Amino acid sequence: MIIVKKAGLLTSIQDLGRRGFQKYGVIVSGAMDRLAHRVANLLVGNEEDLPTIEITLLGPTIEFKQDCLIAICGGDLSATINGKPIGLWRPILVKANSELKFGACKTGCRVYLAVAGGFTVPTVMNSKSTYLRAGIGGYEGRPLRTGDQLSVGKTGELSNRIMNQLSRFFTEDIVEEKWQVNPMRFFEMKRGQAIRVIKGRHFHLFSKESQDTFFQNDYTISNQSDRMGYRLKGKELILSEKEEMISEAVNFGTIQVPADGNPIILLADRQTTGGYPKIGQVASVDLSILAQAKPGDRIRFTEISFEKAQFLYLKRERKIHELKLGIYLKYS
Repeated sequence: MIIVKKAGLLTSIQDLGRRGFQKYGVIVSGAMDRLAHRVANLLVGNEEDLPTIEITLLGPTIEFKQDCLIAICGGDLSATINGKPIGLWRPILVKANSELKFGACKTGCRVYLAVAGGFTVPTVMNSKSTYLRAGIGGYEGRPLRTGDQLSVGKTGELSNRIMNQLSRFFTEDIVEEKWQVNPMRFFEMKRGQAIRVIKGRHFHLFSKESQDTFFQNDYTISNQSDRMGYRLKGKELILSEKEEMISEAVNFGTIQVPADGNPIILLADRQTTGGYPKIGQVASVDLSILAQAKPGDRIRFTEISFEKAQFLYLKRERKIHELKLGIYLKYS
């Protein structure tokens, strides 16, 4: 069991999302940075879809009431255990009664805490993700609060092998694996990095000046941004010809332009349909970079073809598979 001693800014249980129910108006939700979520699970021997704790900007304080194998992936929020700084992107064995804290945000925006066995919260519509607006999933359908107690699931064979190997060096509060995953192998988290975008189906409706502006100018993520979407501030985008539009399906990374001309990037808690013109779609490989951006950060877009985006997606999936296989072989 783990106990939340201090909640943090926005701390919730997430997995890879609630799929198959958008036709009923139920959003997908799930981890904002799915790559960090998946890698954290792999590092502790879990299946990729087991629930993790998503931590945003200001982290919680968590007490482990049992020995736990954990991994922390994503941004760097200055994590410590019993006051000692710990590494990211690696397996860590933690002794019972140890306390995990987070400090200043050094890089990124979101952190994912995986525990071997996952967290035993109810499954709602095939997912354990927290759907905040509807109040379902996760821990009682809400962000974690001070005093919440989370039960840890049963560990699998691979998790047990990792724990057994690390426990041989268990002389202090924690044992960190010496190796770590290099996140640069998958993505970078740099301020102002260009986000690769496929032209949207309504791109041609925008004026030539607005088309150029979209790919040449920087945008600032506004404070009116959340898990549903990032509202951007910058030079307004204007339609050269207006069309009557009906609402249609949207995706993680769809970029819509409402009447005020400032783009909105739809994210994990996006609505199921949207009726604004769609100027672009963020390539899947860059969604993790986007998820680590925060209000006040400046971003810019660069064009990528559909074929190139598919190629990069498959290339990254191969790297994740290689990591999964490597972990299995190392601890076999």
